[in-house]
Amino acid sequence: MDPGTVGVFIPIAAILAWGAVRIATIQAHAKQTSDPQMSDRLQSLESEVGSLRQELGEAQERIDFAERLLSQQRPTDRLDQGG
Repeated sequence: MDPGTVGVFIPIAAILAWGAVRIATIQAHAKQTSDPQMSDRLQSLESEVGSLRQELGEAQERIDFAERLLSQQRPTDRLDQGG
């Protein structure tokens, strides 16, 4: 994978990691107090992280597809002929 495209995934991975930490924190707090509102927040965050993971997977597939198209369309006569 091209280093430029890897840079796109760094912020996305950071957001997913932040979400996972938030879920773990809320889950640990929810175990200490059995608050129904806290459990609703936890389920909401879990759902949001799940949707972010799905969007990340779709973005990765689109980038891979675009890379394949670009690599196929690269003309071979553009190579430097040592001129």
